[in-house]
Amino acid sequence: MQNNYATVPALAGAAISAYPLQTDFQRRVVCILGLPFDVISTEQAVDKLSDAARHYQRCFLSTPNLNFAVASLAGGDFRDSVIRSDLSVADGMPLVWIARLLGLPVTERVAGSTLFERLRTRGKLRVYFFGGPDGVAEAAAEKLNAGASGLVCTGHESPGFGSVEQMSTNAIINRINASQADFVVVALGAKKGQAWIEHNLAALDAPVISHLGAVVNFVAGTVVRAPRWIQRIGGEWLWRIWEEPSLWRRYLHDGMTLLRLMSRQVIPCALFLRRRKCDAAALAAAHISVSKQPGLCTITASGAWEESNLQPMRKAFSDATATPGDIRIDFSAVTHIDSACIALLMLLYGHQTKVQRNFFLYGVHADVLRTLHLFCADYLLRIEQPVFLTTA
Repeated sequence: MQNNYATVPALAGAAISAYPLQTDFQRRVVCILGLPFDVISTEQAVDKLSDAARHYQRCFLSTPNLNFAVASLAGGDFRDSVIRSDLSVADGMPLVWIARLLGLPVTERVAGSTLFERLRTRGKLRVYFFGGPDGVAEAAAEKLNAGASGLVCTGHESPGFGSVEQMSTNAIINRINASQADFVVVALGAKKGQAWIEHNLAALDAPVISHLGAVVNFVAGTVVRAPRWIQRIGGEWLWRIWEEPSLWRRYLHDGMTLLRLMSRQVIPCALFLRRRKCDAAALAAAHISVSKQPGLCTITASGAWEESNLQPMRKAFSDATATPGDIRIDFSAVTHIDSACIALLMLLYGHQTKVQRNFFLYGVHADVLRTLHLFCADYLLRIEQPVFLTTA
């Protein structure tokens, strides 16, 4: 038995948000390459975004593609920004192919650009474009407003190439909020865009926010999106290189990394899952309990956990996070977990970072530890940057 744990660094300088710090543990999520992905179709995702905008419910949308996933393997705030998001969709056919190989129910690419286009048919929503090269956001705003669309651009800004802090002044945030936007579309490059969103999320009034880097260019017409048949066969990266030749180095790096991941992680994971099946008795014997003390909640689990029997764990995580505090999860009696269980643990880990409290996962048996490793999720156990927070 291994007594490993992970501690969660606090998020510094967080503002007081009008939106409650909540995590939806009822989300159907699976783990791919160390990130949680919602099992959701394009139409379901459009419904969720549209409802969030109309009912002023916070929805931070992340759209990881292969480049996101590769960069996230290095860990840190970029990876955690995806985990902390309210909706995470597979915006890349390589991720869908990996899911199929692993037998996971992510069967459709849900592209951020497609979500934006579908929202144009869903009634009036106000959009703010933030980022992109000089003049592109303005051009996108003009074209969006000139056409027949349910989306109306109420503001735009091209902040240049400063730091996240330089792009986060009170004047900038006030301009975005004054636009009364329902949806803030950020285009600053994936890492800076995710960092900017997290830095300003609590101060922004818009309910829906996402980094959709290519959307501003597509709407402005400075870059042409690949035809649908090329998108369907997973060849959009070739089209993007044709449109933007400077991207070839990024795609080459990501492609080489994907080949290494396939040989070292994905294919061994697929073989491991085919060899190791869980019997019904172990699933039926699964049990979980929650014990609370001031500033600390201990969750004790036993048995085997898969998507089919996760409801008690979902409820336990919801109960445990009802009030902020450190969370310890005792897995010493857990014999088996799957991708859905790992992704649910990620949501809890992400919640703890949002409320600036610690997360401990310990007592993990060798087989469960190997499952975490093959899904690139062993960071849930790794001691990264110990932070011991005082009890409120």
